[in-house]
Amino acid sequence: MAAPPAGPVPAAFEAAHGKGRPCVITRRATFSASHRYWLPELSPEENQARFGACSLAPGHGHNYELIVAMGGGLDANGMVLNLSEVKHAIREQVTAQLDFRFLNEAWPDFDLTRPDGLLPTTEALVRAIWKRLDAHLPLMGLRLYETDKLWADVLGDSMEAFLTIRTHFAAAHRLARPELSFEENSAIYGKCARPHGHGHNYLLDITVRGAIDPRTGMVCDLAALQAVVDDLVVEPFDHTFLNKDVEHFASTVPTAENIALHIADLLQSPVAGLGATLHKVRLQESPNNAAEVFAEVPQLGMNPQALEALAGA
Repeated sequence: MAAPPAGPVPAAFEAAHGKGRPCVITRRATFSASHRYWLPELSPEENQARFGACSLAPGHGHNYELIVAMGGGLDANGMVLNLSEVKHAIREQVTAQLDFRFLNEAWPDFDLTRPDGLLPTTEALVRAIWKRLDAHLPLMGLRLYETDKLWADVLGDSMEAFLTIRTHFAAAHRLARPELSFEENSAIYGKCARPHGHGHNYLLDITVRGAIDPRTGMVCDLAALQAVVDDLVVEPFDHTFLNKDVEHFASTVPTAENIALHIADLLQSPVAGLGATLHKVRLQESPNNAAEVFAEVPQLGMNPQALEALAGA
């Protein structure tokens, strides 16, 4: 296409660069910071019982990873936003203020002498980051990784967040329907129908949704959530032959889909008992194969585009 003439840029040239078409972009940023879970209204013994090793002075640190999802129509230059401006906003509003800081003292949000002060948990911190970036960027969602086994998502400036924990178990299974012959099962399941089964190292992500407690900063008791997943899933499933050792799979083919569904059924009520809602179970069977089960009807105001962008970043 020829260069545009001098003067006002014709609409045809702007349209050639996608002006006005919607797009979601993401930007990563990192910072290192420490925090401590300690409420002054609790005794040392109560803090220890409530927060375990996270209550120990002088605190502990993490290498945090922040993913910012932004959306909007492309401008005449083919961009949702100038990435230099995005980088500057994130650095100025977030990373420059938090990097190598003690989070309990970094922002007023975590000043526990204030009536609205709360602990700097993963979910409370990502919400506080939203509050600081929202005026500067067209946010769709934020994800904050505290570790590769714990992260939180927010989709707006509310007290609600999604909290995900990751764990794993090793198990064997055979894919076969008992009412079918070996030949029929092989036609459906291929090598997976072989009579002695095969094994996987499963990765399991459990995502819960709920309101962030205005004092503890938690969607739910993290240690209790991890204990529920360990007791109901990891311990009963780990190092088993699922078809023979887990009663449910004596009559249900243990595909990745059925395992994820069964895990969702096992966890839904216990997670509710912790004050949260089970949102999603994701089971990764191999690097090439995973199943996801959404355990709740999508809620008004949720933005699946933003969650997909954060997960894929």
